[in-house]
Amino acid sequence: MAELYIRTDLTDLPDERGYFGEFGGRFVPETIMPALDELENAYAEAIADPQFHAELSHLQRTYTGRPTPISYARRLSEALGGAQVYLKREDLAHTGAHKINNALGQGLLAKRMGKRRIIAETGAGQHGVGAATAMALLGLECHVYMGSVDIRRQQPNVFRMKLLGAEVIPVESGSRTLKDAINEAMRDWVTNVEMTFYLLGSALGPHPYPMMVRDFQSIIGTEAREQIQAQTGQLPDACIACVGGGSNAIGLFHAFRDDTATELIGVEAGGRGIESQEHAARFADLDISRPGILHGTRSFVMQNDDGQIMETHSISAGLDYPSVGPEHAHLRQLERAWYTLATDEEALEAFQVLSKLEGIIPALESAHAVAEAIKRAPTMPRDSVLLVNLSGRGDKDLDTVISILGE
Repeated sequence: MAELYIRTDLTDLPDERGYFGEFGGRFVPETIMPALDELENAYAEAIADPQFHAELSHLQRTYTGRPTPISYARRLSEALGGAQVYLKREDLAHTGAHKINNALGQGLLAKRMGKRRIIAETGAGQHGVGAATAMALLGLECHVYMGSVDIRRQQPNVFRMKLLGAEVIPVESGSRTLKDAINEAMRDWVTNVEMTFYLLGSALGPHPYPMMVRDFQSIIGTEAREQIQAQTGQLPDACIACVGGGSNAIGLFHAFRDDTATELIGVEAGGRGIESQEHAARFADLDISRPGILHGTRSFVMQNDDGQIMETHSISAGLDYPSVGPEHAHLRQLERAWYTLATDEEALEAFQVLSKLEGIIPALESAHAVAEAIKRAPTMPRDSVLLVNLSGRGDKDLDTVISILGE
């Protein structure tokens, strides 16, 4: 019997209605409900089938390049003078980010269900690239919705998606970023629900997506928990990851949720600062962020007094989103995970520091997590361990950084 690739015994959440405590659920048009039921049933069958695990495991090993390693950031640790910093290297996965883990998993599920037309949304472009890559491998049709603002700041990823055979569909409505790309992808799904599989990129949306994306990304934490103990002889004192929708973070946190001595720290996009209201720090600014419904799920949402969704800002396209995955909202409510922020300026500084000290250029999203490690490590004993999820590499962000820093 094949070994199960996805651990299903780590938590009993969500419940049968798709709720993590008071967050999650399904808030969608009736036309989509049958498709969600079909997806939930298909996923339950797949997750119980050792052959599905075997095929996914084989592709992750031989195509994605898993397991990704953990790197000790020696020079960074020495410079900070406190905790020892280790990096989980999702930037070394094929396509340069963690997104391929979920794209391959959902792609195999779509093929199992007989769906040939795949739609996806993307912000930073990494999920779009992951989806386009997986669909090229599996021989499925791929259409990616992307806000025109993100298209401008993520040109390398746009070209990669097109090169991989995907159609990139610009979105001109609203703020023309990730939120609006999800809106358009959902409209497409409603219109073409019988023949289309929606490959959602983060741990949000209606049930079963938050659970399913978490499960496909949980390989990050499963590997990291074993690797960090092998390298250091201990569990980390804290795990740190950036949080947009929250897939890379929940993927890391999942394996450590019962290790209560290990802090779980999510880092949101502080943008130009909380006082500016130009940010995407859902948990940090409760004046404008409170429980609400967006894109089919109940979580924390940045909204005005009339309940209208507010525009967000981040230097990183992947964190530029007004809500957050429902499991993160639940972990925060339980005080099992803590959420802080890094501003654009702090993330840009961390981007440069890690590049110069370790020869690793992080994605701007990942640089937010590095920024928190830079703040936190000097306050901790030298024998403590910080594990940072380096969710992606920074090639895609060079145009953005060059435009800010100049030559």
